[in-house]
Amino acid sequence: MNSAAAYSPLMPTSANTFSSVPFYEGNVSAGAMYPPVMAPQANMFGNVPGYEGTVPGGGGFLPPPMPMEPVAPPQPGPENPEWSIPSLSEDEARTAFKEFVSSHCCYGDAPVTQGVITSMEPFNTFRYRLETFTESRSTEWAHKPHEGEPADFYAQPAPRPWEVQATPPKLFSDHTEKVRVPYTSSVKECHTCHAAGTEQCRECSGSGKKTCPVCNGAAKSDPACTHCNGTGKDRCTKCDGRGKKQCETCKGKRQLLTYIELKVEWKNHVEAHLVEQSCGLKSDKLSSVKGKELFKNSQNLAYPLLGFPNPAVSQASERLIKEHQTKNGQTSRILQQRQTVELIPITQVNYKWKDKSYVYYVYGNERKVSADDYPETCCCVIL
Repeated sequence: MNSAAAYSPLMPTSANTFSSVPFYEGNVSAGAMYPPVMAPQANMFGNVPGYEGTVPGGGGFLPPPMPMEPVAPPQPGPENPEWSIPSLSEDEARTAFKEFVSSHCCYGDAPVTQGVITSMEPFNTFRYRLETFTESRSTEWAHKPHEGEPADFYAQPAPRPWEVQATPPKLFSDHTEKVRVPYTSSVKECHTCHAAGTEQCRECSGSGKKTCPVCNGAAKSDPACTHCNGTGKDRCTKCDGRGKKQCETCKGKRQLLTYIELKVEWKNHVEAHLVEQSCGLKSDKLSSVKGKELFKNSQNLAYPLLGFPNPAVSQASERLIKEHQTKNGQTSRILQQRQTVELIPITQVNYKWKDKSYVYYVYGNERKVSADDYPETCCCVIL
């Protein structure tokens, strides 16, 4: 008996045969208007209450339910923290400068060894950072080769998308997890091979043979090609000359397990604001350094810092919190927010060398150096 005899081929059906699952309405196939030649047929996917509209390829993010916990009142800012940073000494400034110059092969060290520091001025600045840790969910119909898993479709009502259990990662870390929604699984015939378990080899178009790579199909008889014996053809190595291969969709299982797949994404949205400083150091250089942490606070929903000594920090806090909660609260659930305030040390060092004045900056806890006008450089040529 033909191995595929027990599996009648699927017949095309209209689009309204897609099943409807409560709370999962609106998921539609990304190729609904222009289905590929071997696209899954409409009746492959059942109608799951709460999941109506779920389609292969997935839809948009599902809005989270309203929070059940009461909103906490605004919290005051930090009280009497230690705002100062110890001043950089000349020796420390000179050591940082020396290390900076030695890391550049084209820089001479004379300005370091012979230059005289004339003045040092601090330009310490604040950096406010807001992190918003969110969870978002989306659904799509999916399928895999059926390997004996039980079909639980309609065994009981499927849980709503935001009721499906998913284990979150460590707070403020990105992670994605895909979960098969319980009670949405059913077994269907493979739409690609019509339950045959095999499909035509695309390499040889089902003939089992390919053009001889030695004579390039010339099929010469005088002398005859010793590789193909003058036939001009060679056995297809992709299908071993059979003209058919194992079906890529069902992996030879002839049946598919179809189900609704829930995609859960945890993402940490980070945004920082640097209070403007007037010393001349480019602000983008400060993104790679750390400062003295003055304040750090985590809450389910953060509130603007009140009464912060620098008004620019309070204003940045209020603006970013409002933006994050408005932007992320529509399509995802905000699990936690964290705000941090740092004081980044910046010291402007003025020095003289050969009767000319120059400047460099030492910044960050790492004591990095910026010296755009360094006076002794050369052009290296690597042969």
